Amino acid sequence: MNVDYAVVIPTVGRDSLRVVLDALEHGDGPPPREIIVVDDRTDPGPLPPTHSARVLHTGGRGPAAARNAGWRASCCEWIAFLDDDVVPARDWKLRLADDLEDLGLDVGASQARIIVPLPGSRRPTDWERNTAGLEHARWITADMAYRRAALVHAGGFDERFPRAYREDTELALRVQANGYRIVTGDRVTTHPVREAGFFASLRQQRGNADDALVRRLLGPEWRERIGGAPGRLPQHAVTTASGGLAVLCRLLGLRKSALVFGGLWAALTARFAFERIAPGPRTPDEVAKMVVTSIAIPPAACAHRVRGELRHRRVPVAGRERRRVVPVALDRLRTRIDPRAPVRALGAVRR
Repeated sequence: MNVDYAVVIPTVGRDSLRVVLDALEHGDGPPPREIIVVDDRTDPGPLPPTHSARVLHTGGRGPAAARNAGWRASCCEWIAFLDDDVVPARDWKLRLADDLEDLGLDVGASQARIIVPLPGSRRPTDWERNTAGLEHARWITADMAYRRAALVHAGGFDERFPRAYREDTELALRVQANGYRIVTGDRVTTHPVREAGFFASLRQQRGNADDALVRRLLGPEWRERIGGAPGRLPQHAVTTASGGLAVLCRLLGLRKSALVFGGLWAALTARFAFERIAPGPRTPDEVAKMVVTSIAIPPAACAHRVRGELRHRRVPVAGRERRRVVPVALDRLRTRIDPRAPVRALGAVRR
């Protein structure tokens, strides 16, 4: 098999990087021309043994910038991106070569099938269920091979995305907009559930700021375009507003109104917590975690979304320019049939 490929692995120094590098070093199949590890920590420390890999440093600019630095440093035809917390199969290199060998020039990327192992002896926790969603996610770069030409034409990852969230989906849509297809290969990669702290789900709400950027780049129908499920932000906004109004009414001495809004906040919060607790193991620790974070998540999600809207307010909203063409075109048509309307048409053009 004659497949010219490089492997790029962005990392924040996890010990699991050793597993990825060992699989690339000892697994079956044609080896990559080069392996590039991109250390994206602001304060780089020691890494696990990197064997023959080349190490780059990006100083904590995020995974999008790290991947860009990696693929731009390589001149291979294909760039296989792997996360530093996946477990490639022993025959991963062989399967990758099979997936890429006979692809036509119209194919810009090949996505692996991701498997998330869950415990068989109990129900999965909220965090485990969240991670399991990667099995059905589209275009994720946990294991994704891109044709270098497709990356060049698209301009690479958008480095305004500071987290491993939405940046891969947004790139995939731009690649497809350039006429490339993205296919799913036969290789399978395991993505274990990482250990997570008590407030892991609360920290995830920072992704709402990135959703604001996605909305501007892709337009109001962005969730349909990426095949995503409806978000919870509208419900979180109602919950947060109810809680805020309850406090405000109490401060103003409006006790009945405070009780009404407080009851609504309590009901919405209880429903949210129940929806997260019911499918889980329902252990005391998990229940406590769900109750506490279900109280904190709605205002955190709203705050991060507002922060994102403010941060990206200068990014033009996709489709807005097209909508403004309509009144200009109508006024020009009206000018042709009504010579008394030149001033109105001029005003439309200036708008």
